[in-house]
Amino acid sequence: MYDYLIIGAGVIGLNIAKVLADMDNDAKILVIEKESDLGFHASGRNSGVLHAGFYYTSNSLKAKFTKEGNAQLTRYCMENDLKLNHTKKLVVVNDESELKTLQLLYDRGIKNGVDVRLVDEEWVDENFKNVKTYKQALYSPTTSTVDPLEILQHIKQDLIQRDVEILFDTPYKRGEFRAKKIINCAGLYADKIAKEFGFAKDYTILPFKGVYLKYTLQDKPIDTNIYPVPNINNPFLGVHYTITVDDTIKIGPTAIPAFWRENYEGFKNFKLDEFLEILSFEARLFIKDSFGFRKLALQESKKYHKSFFVSLAKDLVKDINKEGFNKWSRPGIRAQLLNTKSLELLQDFVVEGDGSSVHVLNAVSPAFTSSMPFAKWVVEKYVL
Repeated sequence: MYDYLIIGAGVIGLNIAKVLADMDNDAKILVIEKESDLGFHASGRNSGVLHAGFYYTSNSLKAKFTKEGNAQLTRYCMENDLKLNHTKKLVVVNDESELKTLQLLYDRGIKNGVDVRLVDEEWVDENFKNVKTYKQALYSPTTSTVDPLEILQHIKQDLIQRDVEILFDTPYKRGEFRAKKIINCAGLYADKIAKEFGFAKDYTILPFKGVYLKYTLQDKPIDTNIYPVPNINNPFLGVHYTITVDDTIKIGPTAIPAFWRENYEGFKNFKLDEFLEILSFEARLFIKDSFGFRKLALQESKKYHKSFFVSLAKDLVKDINKEGFNKWSRPGIRAQLLNTKSLELLQDFVVEGDGSSVHVLNAVSPAFTSSMPFAKWVVEKYVL
């Protein structure tokens, strides 16, 4: 009998285990993971960006935890000598129509207590000479990049030293382990497990595939993260430039609707039941055109053509050699929660639970950035 059984050794599951171990040294904690090691899915395949927290409305959980999470993870990396690249970030404007949304993002940032600044075109040209914007841009000095796998492994070692048990190659099977409290952090399969406990009744995971293109030439045409003004009606931020923790430049990601949950490459991990279920939802979204899904699906599918993909990023800078983008990154899958009744994508974190089980259903970007304070909140609100 364990005090706590945590399903999934992603960044949320590991941090929940860490919070529980911090609160009770004697707690018997088991973390199970279906893969052979950490980082096989979203926690190890994300961009590594520590977001600042200005995209989100002030009443959202994302706003609550992103700023604090950025500070905590930055401090964690510095205290433990983990890699950290203070890349900063600019959100740039393409034309007059985007200035209103830029102002909205600035207002949200100020309301969320984030260090974010509206700067003019001259300031951008003076400080980031190759960045292109129209009239204004949003500057975020606290955005940085990390190595997600390094952080995961460091937390794992910390947990092992505190006698938290972590079992790999151990997929969840109901009844195999006994625990006073079950905490479901299963990512792409969190909704499936939640339904076994009577939760996630109106939800399903809809997977979206994200891929980046790496710049492999020796020159460094940019030295900061550059993002376009996003469409705030959907949870995706558009094709942007990321400077990784090792100073590699990459553009992306795509947000291509996937056809099964682990639809990374080819037909690997193909499951017919998932394919049919997801295809039916995507067909309904396409017909109804919920949240502009039709345009999103068509636009994203065009990103399989490298020339189109690169052209979207080229508009954010004055000059870059498009031939330098010639290496695809390891694909990632965004486990995006869909309300099956309203056919809306849930933009905020979603957690459900009762006295015996807790289910983290929607832990999408910026979940990695937010993971430490979010895990503490889940424990205090749902577990204890």
